[in-house]
Amino acid sequence: MSVQTLNCSFLSLLERERNACTFGGFWLPQVLLDDHNVQNLHLGWLRQQLGVVAQEADIFTGTVADNIRIGSIDASDEEIEAAAILANAHEFIMKFPQGYDTWLDEGGAKLSGGQRQRIAIARALVRKPKILLLDEATSALDTRSERAVQQALDTACAGRSVIMVAHRLTTVRNADKIVVMQEGEVVETGTHDELKQAKGRYWKMLQAQDWKRTNPCCNCGFL
Repeated sequence: MSVQTLNCSFLSLLERERNACTFGGFWLPQVLLDDHNVQNLHLGWLRQQLGVVAQEADIFTGTVADNIRIGSIDASDEEIEAAAILANAHEFIMKFPQGYDTWLDEGGAKLSGGQRQRIAIARALVRKPKILLLDEATSALDTRSERAVQQALDTACAGRSVIMVAHRLTTVRNADKIVVMQEGEVVETGTHDELKQAKGRYWKMLQAQDWKRTNPCCNCGFL
Protein backbone atom coordinates (compact mmCIF):
# COMPACT_ATOMS: atom_id res chain seq x y z
CA MET A 1 0.00 0.00 0.00
CA SER A 2 1.32 3.43 -0.84
CA VAL A 3 0.08 6.87 0.04
CA GLN A 4 1.63 10.25 -0.52
CA THR A 5 2.80 12.18 2.52
CA LEU A 6 0.36 14.60 4.14
CA ASN A 7 1.26 17.35 6.61
CA CYS A 8 -0.35 15.16 9.25
CA SER A 9 0.31 11.76 7.77
CA PHE A 10 -1.75 8.63 7.90
CA LEU A 11 1.20 6.96 9.62
CA SER A 12 1.03 9.41 12.52
CA LEU A 13 -2.60 8.41 13.02
CA LEU A 14 -1.77 4.71 12.94
CA GLU A 15 1.03 5.20 15.47
CA ARG A 16 -1.33 7.44 17.48
CA GLU A 17 1.17 10.26 17.50
CA ARG A 18 -1.86 12.44 16.80
CA ASN A 19 -5.40 12.27 18.07
CA ALA A 20 -7.79 11.39 15.25
CA CYS A 21 -10.56 13.34 16.96
CA THR A 22 -8.72 16.61 16.33
CA PHE A 23 -7.11 15.70 13.01
CA GLY A 24 -7.75 18.54 10.58
CA GLY A 25 -9.96 20.24 13.14
CA PHE A 26 -13.16 19.24 11.41
CA TRP A 27 -13.33 15.56 10.57
CA LEU A 28 -13.04 12.24 12.37
CA PRO A 29 -10.99 9.70 10.40
CA GLN A 30 -10.84 6.12 11.63
CA VAL A 31 -7.86 3.82 11.24
CA LEU A 32 -8.86 0.19 11.75
CA LEU A 33 -6.68 -2.84 12.47
CA ASP A 34 -8.65 -6.06 12.02
CA ASP A 35 -11.85 -4.00 12.38
CA HIS A 36 -10.65 -2.40 15.64
CA ASN A 37 -10.26 1.37 15.84
CA VAL A 38 -6.64 2.05 16.83
CA GLN A 39 -7.90 4.78 19.17
CA ASN A 40 -9.48 2.05 21.31
CA LEU A 41 -6.38 -0.16 21.50
CA HIS A 42 -3.86 -0.05 24.32
CA LEU A 43 -1.13 2.30 23.11
CA GLY A 44 1.74 0.18 24.42
CA TRP A 45 0.35 -2.98 22.80
CA LEU A 46 -0.28 -1.16 19.51
CA ARG A 47 3.26 0.16 19.25
CA GLN A 48 4.67 -3.28 20.04
CA GLN A 49 3.06 -4.47 16.81
CA LEU A 50 4.71 -1.77 14.70
CA GLY A 51 8.14 -1.42 13.15
CA VAL A 52 8.99 1.96 11.63
CA VAL A 53 11.61 2.94 9.04
CA ALA A 54 11.74 6.67 8.37
CA GLN A 55 13.32 8.68 5.55
CA GLU A 56 16.33 9.66 7.67
CA ALA A 57 17.86 6.81 9.67
CA ASP A 58 18.90 7.78 13.19
CA ILE A 59 22.28 6.41 14.25
CA PHE A 60 23.27 6.81 17.89
CA THR A 61 26.61 6.72 19.66
CA GLY A 62 27.39 3.08 20.39
CA THR A 63 28.19 -0.14 18.59
CA VAL A 64 26.40 -1.44 15.51
CA ALA A 65 24.75 -4.05 17.72
CA ASP A 66 23.64 -1.36 20.18
CA ASN A 67 21.99 0.57 17.36
CA ILE A 68 20.03 -2.47 16.20
CA ARG A 69 19.15 -3.51 19.76
CA ILE A 70 17.32 -0.20 20.28
CA GLY A 71 14.44 -1.87 18.46
CA SER A 72 14.22 -4.57 21.13
CA ILE A 73 16.31 -4.03 24.25
CA ASP A 74 16.21 -7.72 25.22
CA ALA A 75 17.27 -9.00 21.78
CA SER A 76 20.01 -11.61 21.82
CA ASP A 77 23.12 -11.42 19.64
CA GLU A 78 21.60 -14.15 17.47
CA GLU A 79 18.38 -12.16 17.00
CA ILE A 80 20.36 -9.03 16.12
CA GLU A 81 22.35 -10.93 13.50
CA ALA A 82 19.18 -12.52 12.09
CA ALA A 83 17.57 -9.08 11.75
CA ALA A 84 20.70 -7.73 10.04
CA ILE A 85 20.66 -10.62 7.57
CA LEU A 86 17.03 -9.89 6.69
CA ALA A 87 17.91 -6.21 6.30
CA ASN A 88 20.73 -6.97 3.85
CA ALA A 89 23.15 -5.45 6.39
CA HIS A 90 25.08 -8.45 7.75
CA GLU A 91 27.57 -8.60 4.88
CA PHE A 92 28.79 -5.00 5.15
CA ILE A 93 28.76 -5.13 8.97
CA MET A 94 31.07 -8.13 8.93
CA LYS A 95 33.53 -6.19 6.76
CA PHE A 96 34.07 -3.72 9.62
CA PRO A 97 37.19 -4.49 11.73
CA GLN A 98 35.08 -5.22 14.83
CA GLY A 99 31.94 -6.40 13.06
CA TYR A 100 28.88 -5.84 15.24
CA ASP A 101 31.11 -4.36 17.96
CA THR A 102 32.25 -1.55 15.65
CA TRP A 103 31.77 1.82 17.35
CA LEU A 104 29.58 4.40 15.62
CA ASP A 105 29.39 8.10 16.34
CA GLU A 106 26.05 9.87 16.53
CA GLY A 107 24.74 10.37 13.01
CA GLY A 108 26.80 7.48 11.62
CA ALA A 109 29.30 9.61 9.69
CA LYS A 110 31.41 6.57 8.76
CA LEU A 111 28.41 4.88 7.14
CA SER A 112 26.90 5.46 3.70
CA GLY A 113 23.26 6.48 3.43
CA GLY A 114 22.31 2.98 2.33
CA GLN A 115 24.17 1.40 5.24
CA ARG A 116 22.48 3.69 7.76
CA GLN A 117 19.10 2.84 6.30
CA ARG A 118 19.73 -0.91 6.41
CA ILE A 119 20.73 -0.67 10.07
CA ALA A 120 17.45 1.17 10.65
CA ILE A 121 15.59 -1.63 8.86
CA ALA A 122 17.34 -4.21 11.05
CA ARG A 123 16.33 -2.16 14.10
CA ALA A 124 12.69 -2.30 12.98
CA LEU A 125 12.84 -6.03 12.18
CA VAL A 126 14.43 -7.12 15.45
CA ARG A 127 11.10 -6.16 17.06
CA LYS A 128 9.43 -8.87 14.95
CA PRO A 129 6.63 -6.45 14.05
CA LYS A 130 3.29 -7.56 12.69
CA ILE A 131 3.05 -4.30 10.72
CA LEU A 132 5.94 -2.50 9.05
CA LEU A 133 5.60 1.24 8.41
CA LEU A 134 7.90 2.67 5.75
CA ASP A 135 7.94 6.46 5.50
CA GLU A 136 9.84 7.48 2.35
CA ALA A 137 12.47 4.88 3.25
CA THR A 138 14.46 5.22 0.00
CA SER A 139 13.75 8.78 -1.12
CA ALA A 140 17.01 10.27 0.21
CA LEU A 141 19.26 7.64 -1.39
CA ASP A 142 21.19 7.53 -4.64
CA THR A 143 20.34 4.84 -7.19
CA ARG A 144 22.97 2.35 -6.02
CA SER A 145 22.04 2.67 -2.35
CA GLU A 146 18.35 2.54 -3.22
CA ARG A 147 18.85 -0.81 -4.94
CA ALA A 148 20.50 -2.35 -1.86
CA VAL A 149 17.87 -0.93 0.49
CA GLN A 150 15.03 -2.01 -1.80
CA GLN A 151 16.34 -5.58 -1.71
CA ALA A 152 16.30 -5.37 2.07
CA LEU A 153 12.75 -4.04 2.08
CA ASP A 154 11.54 -6.76 -0.28
CA THR A 155 12.81 -9.36 2.20
CA ALA A 156 11.54 -7.44 5.22
CA CYS A 157 8.03 -7.17 3.80
CA ALA A 158 7.55 -10.94 3.46
CA GLY A 159 5.03 -12.39 5.89
CA ARG A 160 3.79 -9.13 7.41
CA SER A 161 1.49 -6.23 6.60
CA VAL A 162 3.31 -3.22 5.17
CA ILE A 163 2.13 0.36 4.85
CA MET A 164 4.48 2.39 2.71
CA VAL A 165 4.51 6.13 2.12
CA ALA A 166 6.37 6.85 -1.11
CA HIS A 167 6.79 9.42 -3.83
CA ARG A 168 9.49 7.36 -5.57
CA LEU A 169 7.21 4.92 -7.36
CA THR A 170 9.81 2.22 -8.03
CA THR A 171 9.42 1.24 -4.38
CA VAL A 172 5.72 0.39 -4.65
CA ARG A 173 5.48 -1.50 -7.95
CA ASN A 174 4.97 -4.84 -6.21
CA ALA A 175 2.46 -3.59 -3.65
CA ASP A 176 -0.84 -5.47 -3.40
CA LYS A 177 -2.67 -2.15 -3.39
CA ILE A 178 -1.51 1.36 -4.22
CA VAL A 179 -3.51 4.35 -2.99
CA VAL A 180 -2.79 7.61 -4.83
CA MET A 181 -3.57 10.81 -2.94
CA GLN A 182 -3.66 14.36 -4.21
CA GLU A 183 -4.27 17.39 -1.98
CA GLY A 184 -5.36 15.13 0.87
CA GLU A 185 -7.88 13.07 -1.10
CA VAL A 186 -7.75 9.59 -2.61
CA VAL A 187 -7.84 9.89 -6.39
CA GLU A 188 -6.92 6.35 -7.48
CA THR A 189 -6.49 2.85 -6.08
CA GLY A 190 -5.26 -0.35 -7.68
CA THR A 191 -2.20 -2.41 -8.49
CA HIS A 192 0.74 -1.01 -10.45
CA ASP A 193 -0.50 -2.60 -13.68
CA GLU A 194 -4.09 -1.47 -13.14
CA LEU A 195 -3.06 2.12 -12.50
CA LYS A 196 -0.75 2.15 -15.51
CA GLN A 197 -3.60 1.01 -17.72
CA ALA A 198 -5.93 3.64 -16.26
CA LYS A 199 -3.48 6.38 -17.34
CA GLY A 200 -4.51 8.71 -14.54
CA ARG A 201 -2.49 10.54 -11.89
CA TYR A 202 -0.28 7.55 -11.05
CA TRP A 203 0.58 6.97 -14.70
CA LYS A 204 1.52 10.65 -15.12
CA MET A 205 3.81 10.54 -12.08
CA LEU A 206 5.35 7.31 -13.35
CA GLN A 207 6.04 8.86 -16.76
CA ALA A 208 7.62 11.92 -15.15
CA GLN A 209 9.89 9.83 -12.92
CA ASP A 210 10.92 7.53 -15.76
CA TRP A 211 11.79 10.62 -17.85
CA LYS A 212 13.85 12.10 -15.03
CA ARG A 213 15.70 8.82 -14.54
CA THR A 214 16.64 8.56 -18.22
CA ASN A 215 17.40 12.29 -18.56
CA PRO A 216 19.20 13.13 -15.27
CA CYS A 217 20.65 16.41 -16.59
CA CYS A 218 17.33 17.72 -17.80
CA ASN A 219 15.04 19.64 -15.45
CA CYS A 220 12.04 19.27 -17.71
CA GLY A 221 9.31 16.74 -17.16
CA PHE A 222 5.58 16.62 -16.73
CA LEU A 223 3.02 15.81 -14.09
